[in-house]
Amino acid sequence: MLSKKMQETLNEQIKIEAESSQVYLAMASWAEIQPGIDNVTAFFYQHSEEERQHMLKLIHFVNERGGFATVPALPQPQLTFPSIKHAFAALLKHEIFVSQSINKCIEVSLNEKDYATHNFLQWYVAEQIEEEALARTMNDKLELIGDDKSGMYLFDKDILTISIDIDQ
Repeated sequence: MLSKKMQETLNEQIKIEAESSQVYLAMASWAEIQPGIDNVTAFFYQHSEEERQHMLKLIHFVNERGGFATVPALPQPQLTFPSIKHAFAALLKHEIFVSQSINKCIEVSLNEKDYATHNFLQWYVAEQIEEEALARTMNDKLELIGDDKSGMYLFDKDILTISIDIDQ
């Protein structure tokens, strides 16, 4: 059984995961109208769905543990960006925020001596390490590319094949 505090904390994380899905979805919609970055667009759509799955995983966990997962109202995400570089910088900033929020969930689970929730949240810790590393890699690549259009072409071509192995 989840404590009231743990349920509230996890419901806040559900909201953050839903917001993450919306952030990626807004980026995808914006990218889709930019010329020549079809794979960047696909990357954002793919990650929007992934974040939605993270939210659903939390909802199921809360409900299975005797709590009540709430579906949150969401704020409007940023809809446009000056450039791809700005979009990926915003993405990294958001992923760092999500990691900090997961850490708060871990802290509450330990304070509440809720070891089942602590164990469950370890998947999110590992996922956030991967998400931050991926966002940093993308930002580093975009920094190297600068304003080079051929570099952006290659970035778009390669984005769907880039993955981060956190076991390295």
